Amino acid sequence: MAAAQSGNPLRRLLHADTARFGRILRAPDQYRVQIIYTQINRDAQNKPHFCSYTYGGQNLRRYFYPASTVKLPAAAVALEKLRSLRTQLDGHGLTSESPMRIDSAFAGQTRVDWDSTNTTLRPSIAHYVRKVLLVSDNDAYNRLYEFVGPGPLNAALQARGYRRVRLMHRLSVGDKEPGSRHTNPITFFADSSLKTPVYQQKAGFFAGAWPQLDLKGEKIGQGYMQDDKPIQEPLDFSTKNYISLADLQGVLRAIMFPESLPAKRRFQLAAADYQFLRQYMSMLPRESKAPRYDSLEYPDNYAKFLLAGSPAGPLPPGVRIFNKIGQAYGFLIDNAYIMDETRGVEFLLSAVIYTNADGILNDDQYEYDAIGFPFMRDLGQAVYQHELKRTRRNRPDLSQFKEAP
Repeated sequence: MAAAQSGNPLRRLLHADTARFGRILRAPDQYRVQIIYTQINRDAQNKPHFCSYTYGGQNLRRYFYPASTVKLPAAAVALEKLRSLRTQLDGHGLTSESPMRIDSAFAGQTRVDWDSTNTTLRPSIAHYVRKVLLVSDNDAYNRLYEFVGPGPLNAALQARGYRRVRLMHRLSVGDKEPGSRHTNPITFFADSSLKTPVYQQKAGFFAGAWPQLDLKGEKIGQGYMQDDKPIQEPLDFSTKNYISLADLQGVLRAIMFPESLPAKRRFQLAAADYQFLRQYMSMLPRESKAPRYDSLEYPDNYAKFLLAGSPAGPLPPGVRIFNKIGQAYGFLIDNAYIMDETRGVEFLLSAVIYTNADGILNDDQYEYDAIGFPFMRDLGQAVYQHELKRTRRNRPDLSQFKEAP
C-alpha cells in the first residue's frame, strides 16, 4: 500500500469543516481518532493502484479495542481452514454449508445442535459467517474462533503479513484464560440428520505464547465497573484483542482486491469464497432470506457507520458499502470499501473514535449517539463528496462487485 502524506487531502477535509470536525480536531488525544483513507486509481487495464493518507499521528500506534472488527479476519481464516480440510479429505462432502455439532469439553463452553435461523435448522460455518457479516453476531464469531483455534488464527494472520494482531478471546461471554485457550470439539456431518460424520475435530488447547506487540496506551480510563461495583483504576486491555487499523484495512483489501497483493499475502480462498464474503459484507439485513431480520430492529445502516451512521435510515442512493464495524467500551470502528458504480467512485476508509467523557468503562455511558456516530457519518460523507469531485484518468469498471446483490 503506497503512502503519501504530502498534500494530505484527509487533513484538508477535516480542517475545512470545523463545524462538523472542530470538536474532534481540538482534542485528538481525548477521542483517540485514527483514520486511514486510501484512494484507488485504475490504469487503462482497470488494475487498481492504492495511495493511502492517514490522520491521527501517534494515535496510529496507540491501542484501541477492536470489538467486532476482528470478525472479518476470523471469517476469512475459517473459510481458508475449511478449504484446506477439503483438500486433506479429498472432498468427502465437507463444505461451508455442512451441518455441524459443537460440543463442550471445558468450563464455560456451550453446546450447539440447532440453529433455528438456518433453513437446515443446523449450524454451519457459512451460516456463522453470514450472521457475523450481516448483523455482527457475537456467538457466531465465537464459533468461528472455536473452529479455527486462537493459536492457528493468530498464526494465519501473521503469515499473511498482519503482524500487529492479537486475537485471544471470545466476545461478550467474559472469556479469559484459561478458558480462552480451550476450544470445543466439533463434528461436521453429511446432512442435517447428523447421522454420518464427515470430519471430527477434537477439543483443542493453545499452549503457546500470545503475540507480544508492545502497544501504547493499553490502560484506559479513570476507572471501570465490575459486577456493578466501581474500580478506581484504569481498565487494563493487555489481555484483550487487538488489531491495528492498518492491518484491518489490509485484511479488507485482501478480500476485495486479492489480485493486488503478492501470493504470500493472499488468503487461500477460491473465487466462490471471496464472492461469498463480499456478498454478505455488503448485503443489508432486510435483504437476507436466512437468517431473516426485522428491518425495524436492523435498519439498513445498522452495521454501516461511515457515511450512514445513526439515526436509523437508508444508505445514500447508489452507494454500496463492504465493511465490518465494531462498537464496545466507548470505541466505534468502521473498516469499509465504499463504491458508487454509477458515479465511478471507490475508496477504502477505516476509522476509530473513542467517546467516553466520564472516563469510566463498563458503565454504558458513552457518547456514541452524540459524538461517535455523527463523526463516522460526517467523515464518510466528507470523503465521498471529495471522491465525487476527484479527477481520475480512467473511470473504474466496478462490475466485478455486482456479484453481491
